[in-house]
Amino acid sequence: MSRVIARLKVKAPEWNPTALADVADRTERDPFRILIACLLSLRTKDETTGPAAERLFSLAQTPGAMLRLTPRQIERTIFPVGFYRTKARVIRGVCHDLLERFGGSVPGDLEGLLTLKGVGRKTANLVVTMGFGKPGICVDTHVHRISNRLGFVRTKTPEQTELALRRKLPRRHWIELNDLLVTFGQNICQPISPRCSICPVRRPCRRVGVTRSR
Repeated sequence: MSRVIARLKVKAPEWNPTALADVADRTERDPFRILIACLLSLRTKDETTGPAAERLFSLAQTPGAMLRLTPRQIERTIFPVGFYRTKARVIRGVCHDLLERFGGSVPGDLEGLLTLKGVGRKTANLVVTMGFGKPGICVDTHVHRISNRLGFVRTKTPEQTELALRRKLPRRHWIELNDLLVTFGQNICQPISPRCSICPVRRPCRRVGVTRSR
């Protein structure tokens, strides 16, 4: 897997970056805005997530400022992200929790983040890695699919994939893994008909489950 990661890192600058990587870069890796952007991204495409996050952060960049917005204001601002009404409530709940229990700061550890209602392991790991630069493995559908497609793991769920990767993957690759594989998955190793003809790691890839490719 280390060889695969090295090859992907060489090619990654040629691909379109993820919305969350863009948010991290533009906000100087602010944990709060990374957390909120990640919540917006759940079950939403990058082309919708990025602009919605930008609109929301133009109105509020801290938990306190976010709570000064009404639920309706947040809903209108983040629309059309998936489940925008539910996400508006979750965002307000998270901001309230951050102020009440963490002094307005985002906790920098997995355990603390997972106590926030609406924050799962994927979001928590992403904040830990992108926002704090600490080792963590964020597994979304791309990381789960590609890790299995490569033949590096044999798992049924993202949670199983995270545990398997924690056991097998050298710790030095943990922080970069999610953004690298998500970018790879969006640009080359797509769910249906991956672009194997131009894939930089086609030789070591076992192509598990691939029945059609380009």
